[in-house]
Amino acid sequence: MRPLRCLLSALLLVALAGAAVPHAATALRAEDSTRSITVANGTLDDGDPRDVAAIRREIRTRESGTYIAEMLAGRDSALARWADRGDTPIRVWVGAAPRIPQWTAGHAGQVYAAFREWNAVGLPVRFAFVADSADAEVHVTWTERFDEPISGRTRWARNNGWWITDAVITLAVHHHQGIVLDQDAVRAMALHEIGHLLGLDHTANLGSVMARRVRVRSVAAVDSATAQLLYSVPAGKLR
Repeated sequence: MRPLRCLLSALLLVALAGAAVPHAATALRAEDSTRSITVANGTLDDGDPRDVAAIRREIRTRESGTYIAEMLAGRDSALARWADRGDTPIRVWVGAAPRIPQWTAGHAGQVYAAFREWNAVGLPVRFAFVADSADAEVHVTWTERFDEPISGRTRWARNNGWWITDAVITLAVHHHQGIVLDQDAVRAMALHEIGHLLGLDHTANLGSVMARRVRVRSVAAVDSATAQLLYSVPAGKLR
């Protein structure tokens, strides 16, 4: 099967709360461009064993305080996520980019912090960092800037059962117009892209790190609730 590639793109310029905080007037903006889905080779030999009606009932019972209904509407009633991993973490490699002007080790530090924050949500998957890129399932790379008005991009692959299998996150050091993204912006951008990595989509909830115009610097309660609901049901189509 020829793979189709998943593209989830985000434009992020951070807004910090409080008049005393620098850059308080700027907003972290996230915009999806084209989205397609990579389907890894493989088939479901025994058909679909899920009780779709029961899954939909479970979602309806617990969807209050989440944006999972928005995700289902945007994905034609399908959910994608990583399979439960038990004690085996998702292996993440975070690259360095010393040749990119104004990139520093602090940029990577913000990415590590963002992954740790998502680990604290308590999903049945967690992230661990590896030093060898060849051993990673998730690669975080850097670019000086994108040609289009975005500052981050997440591309993940899934199999025919809608289980995510691997991913690449690319983060920009500069906005496409040349403005340097400060450390707070990098952290917020990483939190947003890791949300996409986990299977989350954008929401109209302005208090969410997955909002199109993000005004928060951490994973919000609505993000945690949505991710926990997503990771309590099987991946796949629900129609």
